[in-house]
Amino acid sequence: MHCPFCGAVDTKVIDSRLVSGGHQIRRRRECTACHERYTTFESAELVMPRLIKRDGSRDPFNEDKMRNGLVRALEKRPVSTEQVEQAINYVKSQLRATGEREVSSELLGNLIMEQLKELDKVAYVRFASVYRSFEDIREFGEEIARLSDEKNQNAEGND
Repeated sequence: MHCPFCGAVDTKVIDSRLVSGGHQIRRRRECTACHERYTTFESAELVMPRLIKRDGSRDPFNEDKMRNGLVRALEKRPVSTEQVEQAINYVKSQLRATGEREVSSELLGNLIMEQLKELDKVAYVRFASVYRSFEDIREFGEEIARLSDEKNQNAEGND
């Protein structure tokens, strides 16, 4: 690894630790030439399936786009960055677990909504309203009613 400060080739690792639930390694490095310290992150590069959109076009999976959608839905909600990262890692692992080279964007949307439903119901409804293109307040009401029904069914199952 080249030093980002002086470009020297020789650097040494001072400290390594797992981050993001064990999906990344954070390394503290020191340049042997200029003695500057910096941090690098190492993660496995796994091939994600391409997405088949509703119109039939195919796009590469874009983690940043998914993250931005989740963050937008979770804006001003009491959900930690760590929880968001766990949700993203879960969705990615589910996509890879299909073993397919291409998956529908609908599958991705449903996986995201499943995670949002567990993290925060308000964020779930926000995301669903955009994803499912709610046209009026009635559709919001129907989705909220579905959430209430699920909550009541789960509560009865725990008795």
